[in-house]
Amino acid sequence: MPTSESRPPLALALARTAEAVTAYIEGAIARSGAPGERLAGAIRHATLAGGKRLRPFLVVESAALFGVCADRAMPAAAALECIHCYSLVHDDLPAMDNDDLRRGRPTVHRAYDEATAILAGDGLLTLAFEILAGEEDDTDPAVRLALIASLARAAGVAGMIGGQMLDLAAEGRFAQGALHRAPLDLSAEAIIQLQAMKTGALLRQACEAGALLGQASPAERASLDRYARAVGRAFQIADDLLDVEGEASLVGKAVGKDAAAGKATLVGTLGIEGARAELTRLTGEAEAALASFGSAATLLVEAAYFVADRRN
Repeated sequence: MPTSESRPPLALALARTAEAVTAYIEGAIARSGAPGERLAGAIRHATLAGGKRLRPFLVVESAALFGVCADRAMPAAAALECIHCYSLVHDDLPAMDNDDLRRGRPTVHRAYDEATAILAGDGLLTLAFEILAGEEDDTDPAVRLALIASLARAAGVAGMIGGQMLDLAAEGRFAQGALHRAPLDLSAEAIIQLQAMKTGALLRQACEAGALLGQASPAERASLDRYARAVGRAFQIADDLLDVEGEASLVGKAVGKDAAAGKATLVGTLGIEGARAELTRLTGEAEAALASFGSAATLLVEAAYFVADRRN
């Protein structure tokens, strides 16, 4: 295992992973056979416009704990990022959050149109599984099958999709006979469950993918899962704080929309100070979960604090 002294600082490691996964996805789009330039252009707009690439980073670093090099982790990392980007395209649509900006640029449905945005998202969803099943990947077939199943569960109705539906329901979208939306008054426990599905499922899958690639033991997988659960909750709280306190020019998207839409958040339930205290608790929980990996997990620990303290 690499020592902490031989590992790059977090910012450099994030940048390296972002560069590698962007190049991999760009190649996958070029090979996808999308007809015409409009659809391929919309897919590129959705995926190649930057971003922290946190999920691919977690795949790469989790796999590295078990001696798996970044190149071998790249298909799983790229597939997960395709799922994440597709979810953003659909999340931004007028029927969902109706956002005009994403990563400081027009959202796909604004840069193109709604129909193209829907198809671009669908294209990325299916491209993810094409990447994992690709013939050029010589990963053990049993591991590849486990990765496909893991990603499908995390992205599906028991994960991200189900969480998005719960989020819409919490806004009062489906109240029968109501003249105006009536947001539900969710408990903190219900909000945590919603966010664990909508946001946390893909972050957990990132660490699960690394563990699958590394053929980790059940105890090692459990440790990574505890870490990922804490990071997922911290990520969402930090995101909700940005919506309350952030500036659109820095965040890269509209702010102040959660309260306007009646979204259920822990910031709304706990207050800003309570949410910050929970962030502190969660980062400590994430660090403790990786204690058994020693210095090999340094970058993953730093990533937990980065997630909690992000400004965009």
